[in-house]
Amino acid sequence: MRKLVYYVATTLDGHIAGPGGGDPTGESYFPVPQDLVEHIVAEYPETLPGPARAAMGIEGPGKHFDTVLEGRASFEIGLRAGLPDAYPHLRHLVFSSGLEADPASEVEIVRGDPLERVRELKAEDGLDIWIVGGGTLAHALLPEIDRLVLKQSPSVIGSGVPLFNGPFAPHVFKPVGTVELDSGVRVITLDRA
Repeated sequence: MRKLVYYVATTLDGHIAGPGGGDPTGESYFPVPQDLVEHIVAEYPETLPGPARAAMGIEGPGKHFDTVLEGRASFEIGLRAGLPDAYPHLRHLVFSSGLEADPASEVEIVRGDPLERVRELKAEDGLDIWIVGGGTLAHALLPEIDRLVLKQSPSVIGSGVPLFNGPFAPHVFKPVGTVELDSGVRVITLDRA
């Protein structure tokens, strides 16, 4: 069965964006050092947006994922940047009750129960399924998340969009691997205990 993997950048205090939301990439608290880029290209090249893949000459299928899941707010970051489908190389689903599907787009808008849809996806053949963001979607899907891959920046921001944005719901994960980059970023992999 396919795994549901939350692969995301986070601060030491568990935030995936600042208080205003939006794209934190390149902010002082979320630098993108060269060693992190090299790690992503080597290990998770399919998680780079289409334009970045094209600029780097990255082609072909993913190593880990063939499907990406996004919440509305994360998806709208791409829309504001002029990317109606930031991941055209992956099957792309956006969970939103308010977005309208674009008939010219391959992006699937999911209005129903996220857990039900993810259980259907996990039962299909294929590579693993990646949650790109955000915290509200990750919290809604927490019962089905099998693995966390956290690109942990060595920063504390105090407040912002939490890694999991929702009510108290304990789940336990165990560390299965850590990559320490010279820049101070740690890539921590945890599997459901």
